[in-house]
Amino acid sequence: MSHKHLKEAFVSNLNGTSLLEVSLGLSLAPLCLLCRGLLLVLYHLHCRKPLSSRKYSLLLDFLVLVSPLVLSCTVLSPVLFVVPAIIAAFCAGIFSKIYSQRKHEGKVPFRQLVRDFQETYLDQEYIPAITVFRVYINVLTSISILAVDFPQYPRRYAKAETYGTGVMDFGVGAFVFGNALVCPEVRQKSYVTRTKFPSLAKQFFSIWPLFFLGVGRLLSVKSIEYHEHTSEYGVHWNFFFTLAFVRLAASLLLAMLPKNKSWIVALNLAVLYQLILNTTSLKMFILHGSNGGDSRVGFLNANREGLLSLFGYLAIYMASVQVGVFLLKCRNSVRGWIEAVCFLLLTVFLLFLLLHVSQAYVDPVSRRMANLSYCIWVLAHCLMFLACFVVTDLTLVFTKLLVKGACVPCSWNIIKSPHTSKKQETETVPVGGEGACLIGAINKNQLLFFLLANVMTGAVNMLVDTIHSKTAFTLCILHLYMFFNCLIMFILHSKNIVLKFW
Repeated sequence: MSHKHLKEAFVSNLNGTSLLEVSLGLSLAPLCLLCRGLLLVLYHLHCRKPLSSRKYSLLLDFLVLVSPLVLSCTVLSPVLFVVPAIIAAFCAGIFSKIYSQRKHEGKVPFRQLVRDFQETYLDQEYIPAITVFRVYINVLTSISILAVDFPQYPRRYAKAETYGTGVMDFGVGAFVFGNALVCPEVRQKSYVTRTKFPSLAKQFFSIWPLFFLGVGRLLSVKSIEYHEHTSEYGVHWNFFFTLAFVRLAASLLLAMLPKNKSWIVALNLAVLYQLILNTTSLKMFILHGSNGGDSRVGFLNANREGLLSLFGYLAIYMASVQVGVFLLKCRNSVRGWIEAVCFLLLTVFLLFLLLHVSQAYVDPVSRRMANLSYCIWVLAHCLMFLACFVVTDLTLVFTKLLVKGACVPCSWNIIKSPHTSKKQETETVPVGGEGACLIGAINKNQLLFFLLANVMTGAVNMLVDTIHSKTAFTLCILHLYMFFNCLIMFILHSKNIVLKFW
């Protein structure tokens, strides 16, 4: 077997992992974010100033926000069930230290602090949970696309062949979800929606980079005979094409339908697609081709997974537009956001019940088909992930109320605290705060970060025999790879360079 076929076999015929393990893995990112925020507040409590060194800010962000994720999907994967508990306990210890030291300075009782916290007003123009969600999906995807080629990355985390819930299966759907949260239709004001079709033409033009990247990936992969898993999207299709066509179709639908009814479109689309899968030969065609023998003759046969899964991804996108509309609803108090979190968690609970019914009586989760169960699974975990980030942000708001003047980059700005005689200006981030934030740096150039990760993944695979790598070497390569990607984003951000010209 050639080295190319050996690598293809290494990521083929897998069955995924459990829903619980995916949930536990996702809980690490909000916990890491909370840990980093508490450490910055604790530093401010002792030094009475924010961490101003860009070098130390990058190092802290990488070690706390990125490195634990690399370790959790490699050497710590056998003990993943205890890792979130350890980080949570560490966060609880830091918070206890902050509260105890603050307690000596102020005499406000805890109940009064909680009441003041609920009445605090936040900056409604910037919702950090959305930014952090999108950045972390990008970071987790970047880690996985290279780590999956190493033996230390558990095979159960990789994409399932036909049915199953692998971590990377979730990542694909989450990427679509994250894009929909900030799509132009969601960010538009209500009075702008009258000019739908001029803005639609602008959106068509804005997706050309995805087509360009899709064609570039196709040509580069074929020209260097890079290993590829054909049953993911097909012979010529790739994820860049999926993102482009889903956004194109969604823009057409949202130009004709109100965005606050997009969940109805998503529901009808997912259910209708599943009915067609179950009542026709479409499912057999996707899995086995037109001749039943996995034929790849003809464009439709060759790319059947990528083309037909568009219906499922479009359903996820439309449902995510509804979530974006809900999150951007005018809600500026902590009390309002606590109610929003409760609603999100209730929705997650109902979606998991639906997922259980769908898997038992309709069809198991299949990323390859992007069926109804897959859509429900992705939405449930994305909403849970998003809710965890909102809870993290609210916890940091409470902590910042304990320590006046504390600054945590890419967290909620406090507009007005209780017992304030007049409305205060939005908190400004000191030098070295927002500018030295890794999350803000990646957010400014997300597409470039994803593209750079893909290019670096290809380079590492051509230079290194990943399949036979030892553990220490694997960890070294993965950390260097992620640090290089993060460093490039950090440098661009520090120079205020945004590589977006479309």
